[in-house]
Amino acid sequence: MPARALIAGLSGPELTDGERRFFREADPWGFILFRRNVRDREQLRRLTGSLRETVGRQAPVLVDQEGGRVQRLAPPLWPAYPPGRAYGQVPSRSGQREAAWLGARLIAHDLREAGIDVNCLPVLDVPAPGAHDVIGDRAYGETPETVSRLGRAAAEGLLAGGVAPVIKHIPGHGRAGVDSHLALPVVGASLAELEACDFAPFRALADMPMAMTAHVVYTAVDPEQPATTSARVIGEIVRGSIGFDGLLMSDDLSMQALQGDLGSRARRAFAAGCDVALHCNGDMAEMQAIAAEAPLLAGRALARAESALGRVLRQPEPLDVAAARARLAELLAAPAA
Repeated sequence: MPARALIAGLSGPELTDGERRFFREADPWGFILFRRNVRDREQLRRLTGSLRETVGRQAPVLVDQEGGRVQRLAPPLWPAYPPGRAYGQVPSRSGQREAAWLGARLIAHDLREAGIDVNCLPVLDVPAPGAHDVIGDRAYGETPETVSRLGRAAAEGLLAGGVAPVIKHIPGHGRAGVDSHLALPVVGASLAELEACDFAPFRALADMPMAMTAHVVYTAVDPEQPATTSARVIGEIVRGSIGFDGLLMSDDLSMQALQGDLGSRARRAFAAGCDVALHCNGDMAEMQAIAAEAPLLAGRALARAESALGRVLRQPEPLDVAAARARLAELLAAPAA
């Protein structure tokens, strides 16, 4: 039976009876974890196994493990990783790329041990001067070229470690003047500016298996709807000029950038062209409302989902973890030229 076009969160470190019943009935395509779901290594392995047992298949389990401010598997049980900007500050271009690859490859090692096979990384947003710091040092640099180059290295590091990357936040969150978790950003840049800067890293990585939308209005494309719920942005920009043909998931539908109840948000996201709805906070009533609107994966959405998971290596490339960690530390500590 095809899964439902939903990626769901859960409330705590263990599945509740209600969550088991709901997930068994709704059969979400995947799950996403946060710090509230993580207690220790053994518990996390048990939890990812329980999620898959509940739906009776190798459902993808996602996490946001970027490093810096956004790290769900955190010290002291897991290593601390730097924000994306740290890789862009390594002195040489070759060193930058090596560091970004190593950081992502080591993150993939940590995630695979825990049963997690999808990471919401790399961040391909290009921060603009004066923008809100919700992106800030999560970005690899301040130019499309740097973001594209290091985003590619990070994505390849994840794939080498058997973890699928999710490029975000398509088609670009870097100009947002407010945090879309709290309010709706409206970007007034011209289409030419957006094409040359914001959209460029996503075009450069359009071959990646998955992408996450931006809850951002681009007035030059659609002055009314944010990308997540805009058929024009998804059709003309994401699928059109950017050329992304992988699995497109919404950003979290519970974020305050979006208007209306959760069911209407889901309807608008699917109508606009999102393949899968993402819901993160584990609130049961909200999940039920989204599940009621989420279709079973079929047609092109199903093909994209299957293709995305087909990119996950079941046997990751070998890695000397201790040597990789030492080399990454060496690169990050190198003095500026």
